[in-house]
Amino acid sequence: MGTEEVRPAFYALERGGWRDYVTLLHPPYTLWHLSYVAVGAALAPQFHLDRLLWALLAFFLALGIAAHALDELKGRPLRTRIPSAVLVGVAVAALAAACAIGVGAARAWGWWLLAFIVVGAVLVPAYNLELAFHTDVGFALAWGAFPALTGYFVEAQTLRLEAVAAAGYAFGLSLAQRALSTPVRNARRQRGTTEGVEPLERALRALTWASVALAVALVATRLR
Repeated sequence: MGTEEVRPAFYALERGGWRDYVTLLHPPYTLWHLSYVAVGAALAPQFHLDRLLWALLAFFLALGIAAHALDELKGRPLRTRIPSAVLVGVAVAALAAACAIGVGAARAWGWWLLAFIVVGAVLVPAYNLELAFHTDVGFALAWGAFPALTGYFVEAQTLRLEAVAAAGYAFGLSLAQRALSTPVRNARRQRGTTEGVEPLERALRALTWASVALAVALVATRLR
């Protein structure tokens, strides 16, 4: 079975046009990692819905768009037809917009947020261009623990035990994601087959929706 007959990810659409841009977002994984922001925010002693929404938008721009655009630029793992110049432009614009949101949030809610902005601005190109941190632990720290800590800090302007525990939850679950997704990626992208990966993909789908459901439940409790 050739690699062209097997899509590079279970969520990848048929190649070409607008479908490439949807695939580029890695929709289930973006939702999964945005859920960590919401979990962190919902556990904070004070909760402000507007702060959570701005944090989710910033992470969607930085992770969902910029990071994934750079990831596709580095080796074309999703085999999209998006021109390289467009990928670079999208990544730069999205990351700049995310940083602008962060600076505005820091000005409004506390200047210590700038530290998180700097870390995020470094992590996106460093990880996705494979310049640094490109390991399972680096992935879990960058896209698991960091979003949870940021979500909490945006709300509380401090970090407490529950924030560390939320980061531990996100870190551990991200490691589990990598353990499941790595053999799936290897099978689909290198060997051009889905044989034997169906149970792993079912687990990834289930964990995605479980993570999102938990985040929605926690946020809902703070909106009462």
